Amino acid sequence: MLKILIAEDDFVSRKFLSKFLSRFGECDLVVDGLEAIDAYMIALREKEHYDLICLDIMMPKIDGVKVLKTIRDIEVQKFILPEKRAKIIMTTALAETDLVEMAFEYGGDAYAPKPIDTERFLEVMKKLHLIQDEI
Repeated sequence: MLKILIAEDDFVSRKFLSKFLSRFGECDLVVDGLEAIDAYMIALREKEHYDLICLDIMMPKIDGVKVLKTIRDIEVQKFILPEKRAKIIMTTALAETDLVEMAFEYGGDAYAPKPIDTERFLEVMKKLHLIQDEI
């Protein structure tokens, strides 16, 4: 079972992702970038690392790209090996190509446009070795 963090300010998207991903593991839900960083830090402190983090690019307080950079910086500071780091999938309704490019530069693993295409999302999860082909 995966430990999953969903950071999404839109209620419908958050509920959809939670329902879709809950079959793969426990989902924690947050509504802004500050809560996402807090949830990540608590998980680290409790030694219950997230396997997957879904970050909305456009969120209140701190946007998803800054959250991504913060998480990757923390992983480096804590000497978390690259293969042990959380897989981070950026989600956005916007075709903000510059923000998506920046997210990849900061260590984002994948990008999923909204509305979420579940088949494509499953393919991405397989590529990131989060789930097996049989699912």
